[in-house]
Amino acid sequence: MLAKDIMTMNVITVSPDDRVEEIAKLLLERGISAAPVVEEDGGLLGIVSEGDLIRRCVGDSEGHRSWWLKLLTGPADRARDYVKIHGHRVKDVMTPDVVKVSEDTSIGEIAYVLEKRGIKRVPVVRDGKVVGIVSRANLLHGLAAQKDRAAMSPSPDDRTIREQIMDVVTREGWVTHGSLNVMVTDGMVELWGWVDSEDERKALILAAEEMAGVAGVQDHLGSVPPYLRGT
Repeated sequence: MLAKDIMTMNVITVSPDDRVEEIAKLLLERGISAAPVVEEDGGLLGIVSEGDLIRRCVGDSEGHRSWWLKLLTGPADRARDYVKIHGHRVKDVMTPDVVKVSEDTSIGEIAYVLEKRGIKRVPVVRDGKVVGIVSRANLLHGLAAQKDRAAMSPSPDDRTIREQIMDVVTREGWVTHGSLNVMVTDGMVELWGWVDSEDERKALILAAEEMAGVAGVQDHLGSVPPYLRGT
């Protein structure tokens, strides 16, 4: 399997000029832990995560750094930290040096990158623009989808089915939590992620079943608790 077979395609992105408070609310509402930061044309600039926001809240205890740590960091490092802690815009707190992969990167390579870098997700880019994101959860979905079909890899037809399902989801505006993932192997569709209602679950299953070439649909969707839906 490749990145394009497991990545989340309806990626929630943010602007470098968005306010930090807005992003914190967005992450909570969508049930995601990070979002790529992109230019107006979709070019990748960085990524902002829960960790970046938490660091801003905690700060460095307003100057209570240990004396030896101050010796090991120069003025430029301390100035950069100050901006990340006190900044009000995404561009101030985001991580700019983003590890990224292409659509044709294998899931084995992605797993190695996540483990080596100690990160939880990696953007997928095409011509410098974000087209998806692969998280640890996506990798697990891919492995689970392969457990009974170890010798199989998604065919071009499988990838077409996956893209068609995601196109329907985007067009209809279902799944607002940014966590839907679709696995297709040998015509068998597996739905992963979270839904707000049973109607949304039924609609997703129906959309998958109606696609030409689908052999069956396996429902792994979970229900979002009411307190996360704001109801």
